[in-house]
This record gives sequence, structure tokens and C-alpha cells, in this order.
Amino acid sequence: MVAINSWGRLGQFEHTVHRLTDRLSVATQLQHDRYGLAFGMGRSYGDVCLNPGGVLWNTTGLDRFISFEEHNGKLVCESGVLIRDIQRLCVPRGWMLPVVPGTQYVTAGGAVANDIHGKNHHKAGSFGDHVLQFTLARTDGSLMQYRPGDALFAATVGGLGLTGVITEVALQLQRVPGPWLAVETLPYRNLNEFFELADSSEADWEHTVSWVDCLSGEGRGIFMRANSVDAGNEQPAPARTIRVPFVPPVSLVNRWSLRPFNAMYFHAKKSQRTSIQHYEAFFHPLDKVLDWNRMYGPHGFYQYQCVLPRKSGKDAIQAILRRIAKSGTGSFLAVLKTFGQRESKGMLSFAMPGVTLALDFPNQGASTLQLLSALDAIVREAKGRLYPAKDARMPIDLFESGYPRLNEFLVHRDTGISSAMSRRLMSN
Repeated sequence: MVAINSWGRLGQFEHTVHRLTDRLSVATQLQHDRYGLAFGMGRSYGDVCLNPGGVLWNTTGLDRFISFEEHNGKLVCESGVLIRDIQRLCVPRGWMLPVVPGTQYVTAGGAVANDIHGKNHHKAGSFGDHVLQFTLARTDGSLMQYRPGDALFAATVGGLGLTGVITEVALQLQRVPGPWLAVETLPYRNLNEFFELADSSEADWEHTVSWVDCLSGEGRGIFMRANSVDAGNEQPAPARTIRVPFVPPVSLVNRWSLRPFNAMYFHAKKSQRTSIQHYEAFFHPLDKVLDWNRMYGPHGFYQYQCVLPRKSGKDAIQAILRRIAKSGTGSFLAVLKTFGQRESKGMLSFAMPGVTLALDFPNQGASTLQLLSALDAIVREAKGRLYPAKDARMPIDLFESGYPRLNEFLVHRDTGISSAMSRRLMSN
């Protein structure tokens, strides 16, 4: 047994870990290990990637590129290949993944299973929109390919790993002129200004995202928008990484550090206007700090990400920010952005038209859970949903109301697969 934790470091849990290395034998392995779960890099924040007391099938050994058609950008790879490695292979050849998350240390299979989104949902949707086909192994011994339009395709995209183990994925990449982006940085003083910037940027800017000061109450922040650009070869290399070397005895994110940091960050960034940035720096800024999750101390942290319909989103985001400001706790890493008017491919996909807010909260026990329950009430009233890939404590009623296709999904579940989240929210 091996002690495994997810990225939120809320606890370590004993698992039996079996490493998968041969994609053709995965289905046979699954027949022997009932009630297991695929596990990639463990970058999910909560319990979606954990199976305490059970089996984890580690997919990082499925790390081979199968084919790449450079003339049309079609890539086929095994499911354990990292987003980072896909980008580093393809970007020098003029192609890039259309959608990437905030970290590049995610497997292709994990990106499908959580139907990840990026900073360009209004242009490109989520990851599942660019999956041409995948191969799925199930615990009944089957190994089948699925494409858009197949019921198991829709169940697996965003399906939290509960329909089987993805062994290989075919992806459609997009053309880019190089690794650089032209980035514009603009301050905003409140949520009205944020929505004005977001709406006015959608037509001409491929990527839009903002940092919001979660303690300001009124929602001041920094808005960033970017387009791919041919910047030649005379640009600086990506920044070097540093590492948080140990777990401090208390969280470095606390009421004494948070307010001055947020004020300093806002004032440091508000005068910046334009820059050329490498795609790694723009898409994955936190990857420059390895093991950054350690800074929350020995008790870990909760990430809370919600999406709210546009009609109710502004008032709900305002209410959330005011509730957080009143609590005196909050997040350095508060991200606010809009999703475009497009529905996701997956039955349990998170992204939907509206506005999404993501925050980290150091785990302070009962007081943190009370705060998150208060935020749940706001999300529930606004008819929003929480992101399962980042969740560790969502109430069942909020999960069921947020994902109206749940019953349709359950028909396609692999009954030989289980996770901590499925036992918490789906009864098994």
C-alpha cells in the first residue's frame, strides 16, 4: 500500500498502485483489479483522483506518441502523455493544443476525463471539443474506440474517470505562428468594469482571464487578454522554475499575508499595458513554482471553483466576494473569467455559458467548511455548479442540481470503477 494525496494535500490515503505501461493489455489488467481508478499526475485538488483503500492504475507509463500528421495537426498519443510534452513537441512545428489548463503537468487522459477548460472558452470551448477519438478500456475486458456522437464519448468526456481507462487519444491541434503571445494587461475597479472588458474583448482576443482581489469586496482586479503572435526569435526564454522546499508549520496564506499581498499585486500590475510572453508563462504561471501547494501548510487547502449563469452571475459573484471579504480569509490565487455561449460535449462537463470564479482557501477546519457552505448557498440560489476536478466536499444536492445529465451518465458508468468522489456523491 502507498500513501497518496491529491494536489490540495487535505490528507494522505493508502492505495494499491499498479503502473500501466502497455496500452494493449490495460483491459486485461482491469479485469483483475475490480474497483480501481485511473490516476495520472494527481493534479486534481480534491478526491476525484483518489480511491482510498482500493487500486489506482497509474497511467504515466502510457507516455508514447503514436503519430503526428504535421500537415494537418492531428496528433495521436497514449493517455499518460503530459500536456507539457505535447506542446514542446508540436509548438516548434507550428501547432498547439487548442485548450490547456492552468498547469501543463496534466495527462492527456486526465484532460479528457475532467474536460478541462482554458482562458479561451469563448473561442475554443473545452478540451473535449478537440478530441477526435479515444480508446477506452473497461473492467469487462472490452477495449473500444469512441468518437463524437457516441454515448460513451459523451459520458467519458468530463466523466471523472468513471467510465473506464482511456488508453490513447486522437487530438486536433490548432495552427500557431510560434510560442509567443501579445498580452495586454488592464486594471478594473469593480465587477461592472470586469464584465465590460470581458465582453468587449471576446471578438478580437483569443485568450481572456483576470485576477480578482477577493478581499476588496467590490471585485477590483487585473484583466489580461492575449493573442498568438509571430515575435521572431529574439525574445527572452521562459522563466526558470523555483521550488517550495518544505511544508511550513502553518499556512503562509493567512489574514496577515493576504491583504498586503493583494494590494501590492494590484498596484504592481495596474500600470502594465503590453508585453510579449512565452506560452508557458501566460498559460501556466504557477508552474514556475514547483510544489507551490506546500505553502498552505500541513493541513492543505480547498479549491473552490464555481460557474454561474450570466443572468445571475454578476450578483452572485459580488455576493461571494463580499462574503469572503467579511470572513477575513481568502486566496492569493483568485481567477475570474467568462465562458462563451457554447455547450460542452460531456454529460458531466463543468463549463457552461456564464462566469466562473476559482479560489484557494487554507484548510482551517470548521471555519473554512462553514465559509464554503455559505458560498454553496449563493451558488445554489444562482443555479450554478461546482467543478468536480477541484472539489473535496460538495453537497450531494448541489452536485445533482448542477449536473442535470447525471442520471443519463450513470447508465454508462463502469461498475467496476470507484473513487472517493463517486462514493461521496453517487453512493458507490
